[in-house]
Amino acid sequence: MQAIILGTSLRSIIADGQFGESIETPFGTTSSSLVETDIFGPRVLLLARHGKDGGIYAHKVNYRANMWALKDCGVNQILATATVGGISSQLNVGDIMIPDQIVDYTFGRDHTFFGDLPIKHYDFTYPFTNRLRQLLIQSRQDLKPNEILNRGTYGCTQGPRLETGAEITRLKQDGCDLVGMTLMPEASLARELELEYAAVCLVVNVAAGLTPSEIDLKHAHTIATSSIETLRGLLGRTIQLLN
Repeated sequence: MQAIILGTSLRSIIADGQFGESIETPFGTTSSSLVETDIFGPRVLLLARHGKDGGIYAHKVNYRANMWALKDCGVNQILATATVGGISSQLNVGDIMIPDQIVDYTFGRDHTFFGDLPIKHYDFTYPFTNRLRQLLIQSRQDLKPNEILNRGTYGCTQGPRLETGAEITRLKQDGCDLVGMTLMPEASLARELELEYAAVCLVVNVAAGLTPSEIDLKHAHTIATSSIETLRGLLGRTIQLLN
């Protein structure tokens, strides 16, 4: 069974009336209910990462509850969406990238099940499941054949504020191509639960300090909203390929 974790840009595809009660887990309450839909294919579950009203900040998301609930409902493959700032000069606003690596700059988040479950070390060399990545890449190229953004490193920062120009310079020196706030510890928790996991990242702004002007958050929201149908088509195509 597949699930899609909806970031800021895609949450609106779920009508308010579709949301039920959030789910209680051994690790607390999920961000939202799990909505079963045929928008993307048969029996796909949707979870709104930031809650039904979008009011849960990235550092306040209960990632453990979200991932546990998905596993408990029989999900074994997760596609996650995220809006990001572009660091790499190859990226333009509106581009879609399928990242293959992560650098984690977050702190204070409940980032593991171990301590509650028996401790176990696991390999995290490649944080995203390659099979899912390749299907996302194929789907994106079917829709936007001229794009070749098939790999990149996602820098995950704490939030809720955006980064300083100096911090983006540091992330760039560290090899990050994108910056966002949500894929960690989501990706590592998926690995702990042995779930397949990959992400689709929509560039909604150029990262701080890389242009003379400050970040226009209203424009970033407009880019996210205008890209909903493209993301929806990409995810739907990927679900088709999975099934």
